[in-house]
Amino acid sequence: MPHSPQDFIGAWSLVDWQILYPDGTATRPFGENPRGYILYTENGIMSATLAVADRKRLGHENARNASQQQKAEAFDSFLNYGGPWQLDGDEVVHTVTFSMNQDLVGTQQRRSARFDGCGGLELSAHQALADGTSRRHVLQWQRV
Repeated sequence: MPHSPQDFIGAWSLVDWQILYPDGTATRPFGENPRGYILYTENGIMSATLAVADRKRLGHENARNASQQQKAEAFDSFLNYGGPWQLDGDEVVHTVTFSMNQDLVGTQQRRSARFDGCGGLELSAHQALADGTSRRHVLQWQRV
């Protein structure tokens, strides 16, 4: 049964992000306790922000004063994008209009969506790998 937009509206807190590989292994790119929110508005705009829980401080209020190494570490421990969203059957489609990673701008990020009935939302997507296989990203969210 397709989802309703009302199922998504509101704020969701990140509980877990795993990447599952064909050989059965799993990784957590942002560690055991990632932080983040995904927001869905009634007028069709979404924003997702994810981060490593214990990100290193830059030591500068103005990030422009940080070293290149500090900036690289900050980039690698943080993810953000947003834009319009819509439903397509059991998938939610994020059309990226801004992102920390500029290569995502203009793409559609399709996520299979599953609700657990206890205030939880699982969003997942397959990502093709160079060897012809794919890995699956699974993000668990809890309604705020």
